Amino acid sequence: MLVQQAYRYELKPNNKQRTLLAKHAGTARFAYNWGLARRIKEYQETGKSSNAIKQHRQLNALKKTEYPWMYEVSKCAPQEALRNLHQAYQNFFRDIKKGKKNGFPKFKKKGVNDSFRLMGSIHVFDKTVQLPRIGVVRTKESTDVRGRILSVTVNREADRWYVSLAVEKERDIPQNTSDVAVGIDLGLESFAALSSGQKLSNPRYLKHSLRLLQRRSKQHSRKQKGSKNRKKSALKLACLHRRVRNQRRDFLHKLSSELAKTKSVIAMEDLNVKGLVRNKYLSRVISDVGWAEFKAKLVYKTLWYGSKLLFVDAFFPSSKICSRCGYLKAALQLSERVFKCDRCELEIDRDVNAACNILKEATGSSPGSYACGDTSGGGTQSNLWSTSHVSLKQEADTKFSSGIFG
Repeated sequence: MLVQQAYRYELKPNNKQRTLLAKHAGTARFAYNWGLARRIKEYQETGKSSNAIKQHRQLNALKKTEYPWMYEVSKCAPQEALRNLHQAYQNFFRDIKKGKKNGFPKFKKKGVNDSFRLMGSIHVFDKTVQLPRIGVVRTKESTDVRGRILSVTVNREADRWYVSLAVEKERDIPQNTSDVAVGIDLGLESFAALSSGQKLSNPRYLKHSLRLLQRRSKQHSRKQKGSKNRKKSALKLACLHRRVRNQRRDFLHKLSSELAKTKSVIAMEDLNVKGLVRNKYLSRVISDVGWAEFKAKLVYKTLWYGSKLLFVDAFFPSSKICSRCGYLKAALQLSERVFKCDRCELEIDRDVNAACNILKEATGSSPGSYACGDTSGGGTQSNLWSTSHVSLKQEADTKFSSGIFG
């Protein structure tokens, strides 16, 4: 199958190349802000808005007279920035039609998300990448890019530069030989509870670095604006944020890859993370755990490795239903970490019980022998669903192919 994916590497530029990279990022930021200001003014005067092609022609006409320094960088940097602006406008109006409250495109600030995109003659060699107008730049690791290169995006995180190569490649149709189906209940106390009885601890990377982040933030706020010491403190603070972000990203990549490779069916709740982070008491903890990023990684990795990803409605009462007899509790306090069924007297971990119910709801199966919470006949939580993996996989394949789940 034909897929699009990206390869990301850290660059190792020399001083001259660092200057060129910064110039490209600055030109892209200038073009974006120039186009946004011009669009706002045109709409106020005429009631109409422009597009990327028209604005690129207008900017080219001003290069020789007003912006001759733009010839020092690749023409793709401002051109792609104007395309990004056009896409931001389209996303804004699309969300308005859907009733969503997405923000209007904002002006970019220097030092915040510095990046630019290039097209054209791009070549990748062993530990080097050749970019237009910048030349051959070394990378800090071996490069193994396979496929047709579509574009390249260069961005800066604190004091480091990274390159992302978007490629189009042919991947073999995956054949997942596993017959293991698993339900996942995402949480805060533990990152996830599996229907097999396993609970994955929450690494809490932000919490572990929070005191240091607060101290560096306080130190940064006390520095005089515009001074060199303030720039140094800003860099130290950005490096710490990057470290936390990389730790979380590494954890989510490893976990999602392991699940996609070893499980044939993965069922989870389709959580509304944007709505959940509005809780002022739990917003920081929810942001730290990275549910949305974990879901996004599972979506494409299950396609890569041939497994099925099924979603259950976010309002499905997975925690209140008994995984053995199906009894629905009227109320369940958040402090109750052990689920106790009033009908069959089952006692099981609350999150594991929810994971079992998510798997049942997604695959459409009914409780059977050795199901979650059923220990009769020698079944234990270590081999939950051990006798029904094949039937679950067949039911999930039928639902997935029919388009019920996506």
